[in-house]
Amino acid sequence: MRDGQELYRRMLMIRRFEELMHQEFKAGNVPGPLHLSIGQEAVAVGTCQHLHVSDQIVSTHRGHHHVLAKGASPDRLMAELLGRAAGYSRGRGGSMHVAIPELGIVGTNGIVGGGLPIAMGTAYAQSISDGDGVTVCFFGEGAAATGAFGEALNLAGLWKLPVVFVCENNQYVELTPASLHVAGGAIWKRASGYGIPGEAVDGNDVREMASAARTAIARARAGGGPTLIEAMTYRWLGHYAGDRAAYRDEAELEEARARDPLLALRTELDEGSAAQIEADVASELAEALTWALASAPATTDGIGLDHYATVNDG
Repeated sequence: MRDGQELYRRMLMIRRFEELMHQEFKAGNVPGPLHLSIGQEAVAVGTCQHLHVSDQIVSTHRGHHHVLAKGASPDRLMAELLGRAAGYSRGRGGSMHVAIPELGIVGTNGIVGGGLPIAMGTAYAQSISDGDGVTVCFFGEGAAATGAFGEALNLAGLWKLPVVFVCENNQYVELTPASLHVAGGAIWKRASGYGIPGEAVDGNDVREMASAARTAIARARAGGGPTLIEAMTYRWLGHYAGDRAAYRDEAELEEARARDPLLALRTELDEGSAAQIEADVASELAEALTWALASAPATTDGIGLDHYATVNDG
Protein backbone atom coordinates (compact mmCIF):
# COMPACT_ATOMS: atom_id res chain seq x y z
CA MET A 1 0.00 0.00 0.00
CA ARG A 2 1.28 3.47 -0.84
CA ASP A 3 2.56 5.59 2.02
CA GLY A 4 0.55 8.43 3.48
CA GLN A 5 2.35 11.17 1.57
CA GLU A 6 1.58 9.65 -1.82
CA LEU A 7 -2.03 8.94 -0.90
CA TYR A 8 -2.44 12.53 0.29
CA ARG A 9 -0.81 13.91 -2.86
CA ARG A 10 -3.14 11.93 -5.12
CA MET A 11 -6.29 12.89 -3.24
CA LEU A 12 -5.23 16.54 -3.03
CA MET A 13 -4.52 16.60 -6.78
CA ILE A 14 -8.09 15.46 -7.43
CA ARG A 15 -9.60 17.95 -4.95
CA ARG A 16 -7.68 20.95 -6.31
CA PHE A 17 -8.26 19.89 -9.93
CA GLU A 18 -12.01 19.88 -9.41
CA GLU A 19 -11.97 23.16 -7.52
CA LEU A 20 -10.16 24.77 -10.45
CA MET A 21 -12.60 23.30 -12.94
CA HIS A 22 -15.49 24.60 -10.85
CA GLN A 23 -13.99 28.09 -11.06
CA GLU A 24 -13.57 27.77 -14.81
CA PHE A 25 -17.16 26.60 -15.13
CA LYS A 26 -18.36 29.70 -13.28
CA ALA A 27 -16.21 31.81 -15.61
CA GLY A 28 -17.97 30.27 -18.61
CA ASN A 29 -14.96 28.32 -19.85
CA VAL A 30 -16.36 24.79 -19.50
CA PRO A 31 -18.84 23.93 -22.27
CA GLY A 32 -21.52 21.49 -21.23
CA PRO A 33 -22.38 20.12 -17.78
CA LEU A 34 -19.93 19.46 -14.95
CA HIS A 35 -20.44 16.95 -12.13
CA LEU A 36 -17.92 17.17 -9.29
CA SER A 37 -16.73 14.48 -6.90
CA ILE A 38 -15.39 16.73 -4.14
CA GLY A 39 -15.53 14.76 -0.89
CA GLN A 40 -15.29 11.37 -2.62
CA GLU A 41 -11.57 11.29 -3.46
CA ALA A 42 -10.65 8.40 -1.15
CA VAL A 43 -12.85 5.93 -3.05
CA ALA A 44 -10.99 6.42 -6.31
CA VAL A 45 -7.48 6.64 -4.87
CA GLY A 46 -7.92 3.72 -2.49
CA THR A 47 -9.22 1.51 -5.29
CA CYS A 48 -7.04 2.45 -8.24
CA GLN A 49 -3.73 2.18 -6.41
CA HIS A 50 -4.00 -1.62 -6.72
CA LEU A 51 -4.63 -1.62 -10.48
CA HIS A 52 -2.17 -2.18 -13.30
CA VAL A 53 -2.13 0.19 -16.26
CA SER A 54 -3.61 -2.61 -18.38
CA ASP A 55 -6.52 -3.17 -15.97
CA GLN A 56 -9.78 -1.52 -17.01
CA ILE A 57 -12.06 0.92 -15.22
CA VAL A 58 -15.57 1.96 -16.20
CA SER A 59 -16.76 5.22 -14.69
CA THR A 60 -19.79 7.50 -14.45
CA HIS A 61 -20.94 11.05 -15.20
CA ARG A 62 -19.11 11.96 -11.95
CA GLY A 63 -15.78 10.42 -12.83
CA HIS A 64 -12.88 12.88 -12.76
CA HIS A 65 -11.52 11.33 -9.56
CA HIS A 66 -11.56 7.83 -11.05
CA VAL A 67 -9.81 9.01 -14.22
CA LEU A 68 -7.10 10.94 -12.36
CA ALA A 69 -6.56 8.12 -9.87
CA LYS A 70 -6.04 5.70 -12.79
CA GLY A 71 -3.27 7.88 -14.20
CA ALA A 72 -4.77 10.57 -16.42
CA SER A 73 -2.64 13.68 -16.87
CA PRO A 74 -4.26 16.75 -15.28
CA ASP A 75 -3.32 19.05 -18.16
CA ARG A 76 -4.89 16.92 -20.90
CA LEU A 77 -7.96 16.23 -18.76
CA MET A 78 -8.35 19.96 -18.15
CA ALA A 79 -8.04 20.55 -21.90
CA GLU A 80 -10.81 18.01 -22.50
CA LEU A 81 -13.15 19.64 -20.00
CA LEU A 82 -12.38 23.06 -21.47
CA GLY A 83 -13.22 21.91 -25.01
CA ARG A 84 -9.67 22.07 -26.32
CA ALA A 85 -8.22 19.98 -29.14
CA ALA A 86 -5.35 18.87 -26.90
CA GLY A 87 -7.79 17.00 -24.65
CA TYR A 88 -7.97 13.24 -24.49
CA SER A 89 -10.95 13.14 -26.86
CA ARG A 90 -9.89 16.21 -28.85
CA GLY A 91 -12.13 18.33 -26.64
CA ARG A 92 -15.29 16.68 -27.97
CA GLY A 93 -16.14 14.36 -25.09
CA GLY A 94 -16.12 16.81 -22.23
CA SER A 95 -16.64 15.95 -18.59
CA MET A 96 -18.97 12.98 -19.04
CA HIS A 97 -17.28 11.19 -21.94
CA VAL A 98 -13.59 10.74 -21.12
CA ALA A 99 -12.04 7.60 -22.62
CA ILE A 100 -8.30 6.85 -22.45
CA PRO A 101 -7.70 3.32 -23.76
CA GLU A 102 -3.94 3.43 -23.24
CA LEU A 103 -4.52 3.90 -19.50
CA GLY A 104 -7.25 1.28 -19.22
CA ILE A 105 -9.97 3.91 -18.90
CA VAL A 106 -12.87 2.53 -20.93
CA GLY A 107 -14.82 5.70 -20.39
CA THR A 108 -16.97 7.84 -18.18
CA ASN A 109 -20.67 7.53 -18.97
CA GLY A 110 -23.57 9.95 -18.85
CA ILE A 111 -26.18 7.21 -18.53
CA VAL A 112 -26.94 6.12 -14.95
CA GLY A 113 -26.02 2.44 -14.77
CA GLY A 114 -24.77 2.52 -18.36
CA GLY A 115 -21.30 1.38 -17.41
CA LEU A 116 -22.42 -1.88 -15.81
CA PRO A 117 -23.00 -3.86 -19.03
CA ILE A 118 -19.90 -2.34 -20.60
CA ALA A 119 -17.85 -3.64 -17.67
CA MET A 120 -19.23 -7.11 -18.33
CA GLY A 121 -17.80 -6.89 -21.83
CA THR A 122 -14.30 -5.89 -20.71
CA ALA A 123 -14.30 -8.43 -17.87
CA TYR A 124 -15.41 -11.21 -20.22
CA ALA A 125 -12.64 -10.29 -22.65
CA GLN A 126 -10.15 -10.46 -19.79
CA SER A 127 -11.50 -13.83 -18.66
CA ILE A 128 -10.84 -15.46 -22.04
CA SER A 129 -7.41 -13.89 -22.53
CA ASP A 130 -4.09 -15.27 -21.39
CA GLY A 131 -3.56 -12.48 -18.86
CA ASP A 132 -4.82 -11.72 -15.37
CA GLY A 133 -6.58 -8.43 -16.09
CA VAL A 134 -9.27 -7.00 -13.83
CA THR A 135 -12.12 -4.56 -14.45
CA VAL A 136 -13.37 -2.15 -11.79
CA CYS A 137 -16.88 -0.85 -12.39
CA PHE A 138 -17.68 2.36 -10.49
CA PHE A 139 -21.33 3.37 -10.16
CA GLY A 140 -23.55 5.30 -7.78
CA GLU A 141 -26.32 4.09 -5.51
CA GLY A 142 -28.86 5.37 -8.01
CA ALA A 143 -27.60 2.86 -10.58
CA ALA A 144 -28.40 0.02 -8.17
CA ALA A 145 -32.07 0.64 -8.97
CA THR A 146 -31.59 -0.06 -12.68
CA GLY A 147 -32.07 -3.39 -14.37
CA ALA A 148 -28.46 -3.32 -15.55
CA PHE A 149 -27.29 -3.72 -11.95
CA GLY A 150 -28.98 -7.06 -11.38
CA GLU A 151 -28.14 -8.30 -14.85
CA ALA A 152 -24.46 -7.45 -14.41
CA LEU A 153 -24.13 -9.09 -10.99
CA ASN A 154 -25.95 -12.17 -12.23
CA LEU A 155 -23.73 -12.58 -15.29
CA ALA A 156 -20.54 -11.84 -13.38
CA GLY A 157 -21.48 -14.35 -10.70
CA LEU A 158 -22.41 -17.07 -13.19
CA TRP A 159 -19.23 -16.73 -15.22
CA LYS A 160 -16.90 -15.74 -12.34
CA LEU A 161 -15.79 -12.68 -14.24
CA PRO A 162 -12.75 -10.74 -12.97
CA VAL A 163 -14.68 -7.64 -11.98
CA VAL A 164 -14.96 -5.54 -8.83
CA PHE A 165 -18.21 -3.59 -8.49
CA VAL A 166 -17.67 -0.38 -6.50
CA CYS A 167 -20.94 1.29 -5.54
CA GLU A 168 -19.98 4.85 -4.57
CA ASN A 169 -22.84 5.75 -2.23
CA ASN A 170 -22.65 9.53 -1.84
CA GLN A 171 -26.07 9.67 -0.16
CA TYR A 172 -27.91 11.47 -2.96
CA VAL A 173 -29.46 10.18 -6.18
CA GLU A 174 -29.35 13.42 -8.15
CA LEU A 175 -31.59 15.61 -5.93
CA THR A 176 -33.13 12.81 -3.86
CA PRO A 177 -31.68 11.38 -0.63
CA ALA A 178 -30.80 7.71 -0.81
CA SER A 179 -33.21 7.02 2.08
CA LEU A 180 -36.08 7.78 -0.32
CA HIS A 181 -34.60 5.91 -3.25
CA VAL A 182 -32.74 2.81 -2.06
CA ALA A 183 -34.90 -0.02 -0.74
CA GLY A 184 -33.43 -2.03 2.10
CA GLY A 185 -30.78 0.55 2.88
CA ALA A 186 -27.80 -1.75 2.21
CA ILE A 187 -26.84 -2.29 -1.40
CA TRP A 188 -23.85 -4.50 -0.55
CA LYS A 189 -26.15 -7.14 0.97
CA ARG A 190 -27.66 -7.77 -2.46
CA ALA A 191 -24.42 -9.52 -3.46
CA SER A 192 -25.41 -12.66 -1.58
CA GLY A 193 -28.38 -13.15 -3.90
CA TYR A 194 -25.93 -13.64 -6.74
CA GLY A 195 -23.54 -15.86 -4.80
CA ILE A 196 -20.74 -13.32 -4.58
CA PRO A 197 -19.06 -11.53 -1.65
CA GLY A 198 -20.22 -8.08 -0.63
CA GLU A 199 -19.22 -5.58 2.03
CA ALA A 200 -19.70 -1.97 3.09
CA VAL A 201 -16.67 0.19 3.83
CA ASP A 202 -16.02 3.74 4.97
CA GLY A 203 -15.39 5.44 1.65
CA ASN A 204 -13.94 8.48 3.43
CA ASP A 205 -11.11 6.37 4.90
CA VAL A 206 -8.59 5.82 2.10
CA ARG A 207 -6.81 3.03 3.97
CA GLU A 208 -10.01 1.12 4.66
CA MET A 209 -11.06 1.59 1.04
CA ALA A 210 -7.65 0.43 -0.16
CA SER A 211 -7.73 -2.67 2.03
CA ALA A 212 -11.13 -3.77 0.74
CA ALA A 213 -10.19 -3.05 -2.86
CA ARG A 214 -6.89 -4.91 -2.56
CA THR A 215 -8.66 -8.07 -1.38
CA ALA A 216 -11.35 -7.86 -4.05
CA ILE A 217 -8.91 -7.12 -6.89
CA ALA A 218 -6.58 -9.93 -5.83
CA ARG A 219 -9.53 -12.33 -5.72
CA ALA A 220 -10.65 -11.33 -9.20
CA ARG A 221 -7.11 -11.52 -10.58
CA ALA A 222 -6.70 -15.05 -9.20
CA GLY A 223 -9.88 -16.28 -10.88
CA GLY A 224 -12.10 -16.11 -7.81
CA GLY A 225 -14.77 -13.98 -9.46
CA PRO A 226 -16.52 -10.72 -8.64
CA THR A 227 -17.01 -8.72 -5.44
CA LEU A 228 -19.44 -5.92 -4.60
CA ILE A 229 -18.10 -3.09 -2.42
CA GLU A 230 -20.41 -0.34 -1.19
CA ALA A 231 -18.28 2.67 -0.33
CA MET A 232 -20.14 5.03 2.00
CA THR A 233 -19.13 8.64 1.28
CA TYR A 234 -20.73 12.05 0.72
CA ARG A 235 -21.08 14.48 -2.15
CA TRP A 236 -20.14 17.92 -0.84
CA LEU A 237 -21.57 19.94 -3.72
CA GLY A 238 -24.80 19.76 -5.68
CA HIS A 239 -25.60 17.14 -8.27
CA TYR A 240 -24.11 19.37 -10.98
CA ALA A 241 -22.16 22.62 -11.02
CA GLY A 242 -24.79 25.29 -10.49
CA ASP A 243 -27.06 23.14 -8.32
CA ARG A 244 -27.32 24.97 -4.99
CA ALA A 245 -28.41 21.76 -3.21
CA ALA A 246 -31.22 23.54 -1.37
CA TYR A 247 -32.76 20.11 -0.70
CA ARG A 248 -30.36 19.43 2.20
CA ASP A 249 -29.59 21.44 5.32
CA GLU A 250 -26.30 23.04 6.26
CA ALA A 251 -25.85 20.94 9.41
CA GLU A 252 -25.76 17.77 7.33
CA LEU A 253 -23.10 19.23 5.06
CA GLU A 254 -20.98 20.44 7.97
CA GLU A 255 -21.11 16.99 9.52
CA ALA A 256 -19.87 15.52 6.25
CA ARG A 257 -17.06 18.07 5.96
CA ALA A 258 -15.88 17.07 9.42
CA ARG A 259 -15.20 13.62 7.92
CA ASP A 260 -13.09 15.09 5.10
CA PRO A 261 -10.93 12.23 3.76
CA LEU A 262 -8.05 14.60 3.05
CA LEU A 263 -8.10 16.14 6.50
CA ALA A 264 -8.07 12.74 8.15
CA LEU A 265 -4.97 11.69 6.21
CA ARG A 266 -3.19 15.03 6.60
CA THR A 267 -3.11 14.62 10.37
CA GLU A 268 -0.77 11.65 9.85
CA LEU A 269 1.81 13.80 8.07
CA ASP A 270 4.28 16.27 9.52
CA GLU A 271 3.52 19.89 8.69
CA GLY A 272 6.57 20.33 6.46
CA SER A 273 5.75 17.34 4.26
CA ALA A 274 2.10 18.30 3.93
CA ALA A 275 2.93 21.91 3.06
CA GLN A 276 5.42 20.81 0.40
CA ILE A 277 2.88 18.47 -1.20
CA GLU A 278 0.30 21.25 -1.24
CA ALA A 279 2.74 23.69 -2.86
CA ASP A 280 3.79 21.14 -5.49
CA VAL A 281 0.18 20.28 -6.38
CA ALA A 282 -0.78 23.96 -6.63
CA SER A 283 2.17 24.64 -8.93
CA GLU A 284 1.49 21.64 -11.18
CA LEU A 285 -2.17 22.49 -11.58
CA ALA A 286 -1.48 26.18 -12.24
CA GLU A 287 0.86 25.20 -15.08
CA ALA A 288 -1.68 22.68 -16.36
CA LEU A 289 -4.46 25.27 -16.46
CA THR A 290 -2.27 27.84 -18.22
CA TRP A 291 -1.36 25.25 -20.85
CA ALA A 292 -4.93 24.05 -21.31
CA LEU A 293 -6.37 27.55 -21.66
CA ALA A 294 -3.68 28.40 -24.22
CA SER A 295 -4.49 25.31 -26.29
CA ALA A 296 -6.46 25.58 -29.51
CA PRO A 297 -10.23 25.05 -29.21
CA ALA A 298 -11.79 21.88 -30.55
CA THR A 299 -12.86 22.04 -34.19
CA THR A 300 -15.04 20.03 -36.53
CA ASP A 301 -12.02 18.92 -38.56
CA GLY A 302 -11.96 15.13 -38.83
CA ILE A 303 -15.20 14.88 -36.89
CA GLY A 304 -15.94 11.51 -38.47
CA LEU A 305 -12.76 9.94 -37.10
CA ASP A 306 -12.91 7.33 -34.32
CA HIS A 307 -16.56 6.46 -34.97
CA TYR A 308 -15.88 3.18 -36.71
CA ALA A 309 -13.13 0.58 -36.83
CA THR A 310 -11.98 -0.73 -40.17
CA VAL A 311 -11.01 -4.33 -40.75
CA ASN A 312 -8.40 -5.39 -43.28
CA ASP A 313 -9.56 -8.65 -44.81
CA GLY A 314 -6.55 -8.83 -47.06
